[in-house]
Amino acid sequence: MQFKAFSEKQRQVLTWWCDGAGTRDREAIICDGAVRSGKTLCMGLSFFCWAMRRFGGEKFALCGKTVSALRRNLLSTLLPALGELGFRYQETVSQNRVRVRFGGQENTFYLFGGRDEGSAGLIQGMTLAGVLLDEAALMPRSFVEQAAARCSVTGAKLWFSCNPAGPEHWFYKEWILKREERRALYLHFTMQDNPALSPQVIRRYGRSFSGAFYRRFVLGEWAAAEGRVYDFFDESYIRPPPEGAMEQWCISCDYGTVNPASFGLWGRRDGVWYRVEEFYYDSRARGRQKTDGEYVQDLKRLAGGREIACVVADPSAASFLEALRREGWRVIRGENDVLSGIRLTAGLLKQGRIVIGPACRDAIREFGLYCWDERATGDRVRKEHDHAMDDIRYFAATVAARRAYGGVGAWAVERQAF
Repeated sequence: MQFKAFSEKQRQVLTWWCDGAGTRDREAIICDGAVRSGKTLCMGLSFFCWAMRRFGGEKFALCGKTVSALRRNLLSTLLPALGELGFRYQETVSQNRVRVRFGGQENTFYLFGGRDEGSAGLIQGMTLAGVLLDEAALMPRSFVEQAAARCSVTGAKLWFSCNPAGPEHWFYKEWILKREERRALYLHFTMQDNPALSPQVIRRYGRSFSGAFYRRFVLGEWAAAEGRVYDFFDESYIRPPPEGAMEQWCISCDYGTVNPASFGLWGRRDGVWYRVEEFYYDSRARGRQKTDGEYVQDLKRLAGGREIACVVADPSAASFLEALRREGWRVIRGENDVLSGIRLTAGLLKQGRIVIGPACRDAIREFGLYCWDERATGDRVRKEHDHAMDDIRYFAATVAARRAYGGVGAWAVERQAF
């Protein structure tokens, strides 16, 4: 790959551990800030250069939220770059291991995913000379602390990179605010610290986020989520679908018995998904609960004889999913990471990739009422006015993001629906 000139902050990351650097006695480095700010690649390069310069015959850990995310976000670019710099590496995918040789030294790097509290057991018992945690704020505290505790070799150092979350996040409070106590070098990145980004790209990222996500991912602040979730949503995001045939049809579902049920009918034209019609049933307001079979018939009426490529449904609604399958519908369990789904939905709306039709009155009503829970210690939405919001989120993360972003949602749709 072609390296552009590094920014001053990137050069700090690359050299903080070197002889003569005033920061070489620090025991950790923390890089946080905006998305696409150039911190990930330079962190990876610096970590490997440090490991191969300072150690031989030792073990190291590379950690991401999942191993597949670590390979995609870091190693897919980093390993070829190391190869061009003269490093020799051998990756054993089945064992999540990379052996690296340089300057007569050889070290082994193990890959770990810090998805949940149980992940700490994966790294427990190892003796490490260093660990790099990519997107540390997405990992549970138990995993991060276990990884840090494994670094018992003399001269070991810790390397953290992340995008900000809320100001009550444990990593912010325990590592960033206590960086001097932990003898950590802290570097905050903005998009201007990445020489590879043009002003046009920076402006595009600025248009893609709003509210707390704008403050976190564009400004790089540890900001609280408050107010309306989709605070940008107004009448400009409501447009009638184009006349004529759609290229493809899908339905999204949030299932409810006591709580409302919400279904959305989506049609795709020229890369844009239009929410054309919807079904919304509030059993409390109507005074009667519906059965799975009745909801299946409601979905059939919403489809209106159209050829439906897939039904994306609430993954927790096992009985309803089975009832749909028995009736011959092609069903996909919706991706249910709430915060990720909200970010995707917001981005797709702002880019014009999904459009809400004027007939979808309950969805439009909920966009104006769907709010963050300001009493919660973390990022949580209020569990009210969220039923159309959930079915739209399932659809955005599992189907609409397929063409816009790819990723897990795309894989699920490719495997199960198309």
